[in-house]
Amino acid sequence: MSVFMDLNIISSNDKNRLKSIIETAAHLGYSTVAINYVVEPQQKKQEIPKPQSVSDIFDKFPIVQGKSSPIKVLNRLTIIASDASHFRPTNEYKSFDLVAVYPKTEKLFHAACMTFDVDIICIAVAEKQPFHFKRAPVNGAIDRGVFFETCYAAAIRDTTMRRYTIANAISLMEVCKGKYDIVVFCSFPYPLELRGPYDIANLGLVFSLSEGDAKAAVSTNCRAVLLHGETRATASGVVYTMKKPKTPQKQEEESPVSKKAKTELS
Repeated sequence: MSVFMDLNIISSNDKNRLKSIIETAAHLGYSTVAINYVVEPQQKKQEIPKPQSVSDIFDKFPIVQGKSSPIKVLNRLTIIASDASHFRPTNEYKSFDLVAVYPKTEKLFHAACMTFDVDIICIAVAEKQPFHFKRAPVNGAIDRGVFFETCYAAAIRDTTMRRYTIANAISLMEVCKGKYDIVVFCSFPYPLELRGPYDIANLGLVFSLSEGDAKAAVSTNCRAVLLHGETRATASGVVYTMKKPKTPQKQEEESPVSKKAKTELS
């Protein structure tokens, strides 16, 4: 069975609204969601926000529809960059599970594809793409394991934005030439506007994706994004340490009595 994800749940100061969106996502069958904190640095010199602790949202996380496990909630940072100085990885970035960038110019798009240490590159959906996608940077991003994101929110709300969303997505697909490192997410601020994963997979067909690629855009590709985020934070995946808790049996074996016995025997 596929594991579906939506890694673009817009953050909100309204805890009840955010809680309702996550509960709706679990009911629709999403196993993992990411709360997205969007920062546009050129506006009043915005600082990087501190992600909200997911334990503050729920005492007990809702169970995913059709599964016995609770939904997993992550944190994501998206930087809207119109200048190279706007993307400056700091220790604050490390507080987030995922890092995305929305480049507003062709030069920044090229830099995001080739050098920026990110997991996701966002493309325009509410306006006409301001530049043409070129194969070299797109292939460079794919080779680095970076994924491109398109959001369906604008396509549902407005007919003009729907044309932009579809046109921009198709333009990217034509450049990818079969290497569809694409993820499709929500970015809606209200729970009633959230759509189920199979509805989104069907929308992917409009973006010129095959049935398999459209389903991957909300499942296996999302899993690859999470793995990329983990390797980005763990020395390119070379070093990863995890403290293993002692089981009661092992703790009993290592009790002072057993240690004393070992000493006497030696």
